[in-house]
Amino acid sequence: MPEAVMELAGSSRSLPAQVRPLGPVAPEEVLHASLYLRRRDDPAVLEGAASLAERRARLAGHRREGHAADLRRIAAFAAAAGLHVDAAYPERRLVRLSGPAWRMEAAFGTRLTRYQAEGGRFRARAGALSVPADIAGIVESVLGLDDRPLARRGRGPMRPAQAGQGLLPNAVAALYGYPASARATGQTIGLIELGGGFDPADTAAAFAAMGIPAPTVAAVSVDGATNSPSGGGADGEVALDIQIAGGAAPGAKLAVYFAPNSDAGFADALAAAIHDSTHAPSVVSISWGAPESVWTGQAVATMNAQLEDAASLGLSVFAAAGDSLATDGVNDGAAHVTFPASSHRAVGCGGTEITVAGGVITAETVWNDGSNGTGGGISDLFPVPAFQAGAGLPPSVNGGRAGRGVPDVAADASPASGYLVTVGGQAMLTGGTSAVAPLWAGLVALVNAKAGHTAGFFLPALYATPGLTRQITTGDNRPAGSALGYDAGGHWNGCTGLGVPVGAAFFAAFG
Repeated sequence: MPEAVMELAGSSRSLPAQVRPLGPVAPEEVLHASLYLRRRDDPAVLEGAASLAERRARLAGHRREGHAADLRRIAAFAAAAGLHVDAAYPERRLVRLSGPAWRMEAAFGTRLTRYQAEGGRFRARAGALSVPADIAGIVESVLGLDDRPLARRGRGPMRPAQAGQGLLPNAVAALYGYPASARATGQTIGLIELGGGFDPADTAAAFAAMGIPAPTVAAVSVDGATNSPSGGGADGEVALDIQIAGGAAPGAKLAVYFAPNSDAGFADALAAAIHDSTHAPSVVSISWGAPESVWTGQAVATMNAQLEDAASLGLSVFAAAGDSLATDGVNDGAAHVTFPASSHRAVGCGGTEITVAGGVITAETVWNDGSNGTGGGISDLFPVPAFQAGAGLPPSVNGGRAGRGVPDVAADASPASGYLVTVGGQAMLTGGTSAVAPLWAGLVALVNAKAGHTAGFFLPALYATPGLTRQITTGDNRPAGSALGYDAGGHWNGCTGLGVPVGAAFFAAFG
């Protein structure tokens, strides 16, 4: 009698459009997948834990014990299916599996086809995945069989800098009132990267230009990805994150988590950073994302569960709101916001354009050059969280529904008032909301160092405390010629959230 199977909730996918099919994946090609277990935590396990290190250790121990039986069941399933358990990480609820393509297809009830796209080749599938009924109740997601590129960098155009153009990252931090004498000694900022790499010579040159010591930067490999600078656009993203985070938080260490650009790579990198007891980041910055509409339900569930872990452990996670204005680059006649910035456990980061004279910001507006600009709006996936209940969120332009508002905060992101970074030995001018996430992460690293404990998930306090941000009152994030979008102004808006940092006030309030 055939073994009973069940559809894995939220796993259905459509075939990719506007790409060329190359044929089925070779049956004996070895594939890798990430299987996530459903959470079964006792919230009391973290009560009374005095430090982030203790909380990480307690949760890891709790999950090793609580998921021991689950892991044995998954191992038995893998053995019966002819798959190999490459690694099990109970603290992350993650099991990494490998095996020939035909066995993976049989194990999860799918068929995989290889496609050619402008950016390269990838595997994809259509329909839902299935798992044996006897493990369906413990499996949250199976990611990575379909490895089509998922996320985009929240970075604006990058071009060689001319004399007198741009601002060094620590100069932008100073414009927002980050305390000049503060140091983030003892803190580590985690950076999620889904491609590219960094050259230590670029890092040294960038920090020499800023006049501060270069940070210690550790490259952490996830799912086989490594620090691999290639001269491509992703290298600029990595350099931007390192140089802005380190420039905003002198004295902090940086841990850069390199992973493949797929749903599995993104989730696995985030899990690795949140649960990393070796480098122990207290703040995580994510400059990558994708429209909510392109994510599967299972991938959203797993990413969001990792962000829930971060909040309960006491980490702050910042995510770029995207650079494709209110539609997030989707041409379907609707507005869209970027995930994971739209998660109610991430701090969504929008963008502005600043005018500077005499060492101060004299004007600041929403970043919108017509084709590029800050993302933001109302989530189609998440309801209004409690901390935004009194923020005056507008109804969604997609039919007036209520939902989570994106972003929460903002800062300079326009390439026209952009950041000077060093990439490939050359000074480059760039921007994007991917600059805002590490800039805010640097401020919280400074706070954590001063306070001696982590700020953690601080959004409820930020929304309830006036004076910690400065609201942006001019501009919108509508694409040129479109009515879809949101206006600046109000206590909160769908372009810049609560506004830009008042660094000294934020530092005093949380430090």
